[in-house]
Amino acid sequence: MIKLVYCIRRRADLSEAEFQRYWLEDHAPKVRSVATAIGAVRYVQSHARLPQANAGFRASRGLAEAFDGITEIWWNSPEELAAGTGTADGLAAARMLLEDERNFIDFAASSIFMTEEFEIF
Repeated sequence: MIKLVYCIRRRADLSEAEFQRYWLEDHAPKVRSVATAIGAVRYVQSHARLPQANAGFRASRGLAEAFDGITEIWWNSPEELAAGTGTADGLAAARMLLEDERNFIDFAASSIFMTEEFEIF
């Protein structure tokens, strides 16, 4: 499988609660609605929790500020990713999602990349 990992920081004008509500209640249904068009087989949101623990990790390791969350989207193969995002419907879906992300994501402070998983246990 191939997976997109999107490490997200919220826009500065949104509270943590506003950001999480929008991401889960407004954006997630949009992703679900285009899953077939883009060929995605799984979509997961991981919202940051336990701020005290996160602060401890940062302090003990000298790390950067934690992200507000992570999105993961899976495809069965690079070929299925290319097929899903290479059609007119797939491109329109990707454009729609990008436009919606502008409502809650600080792009300059976020990161996105493709991965391949290696399950250890």
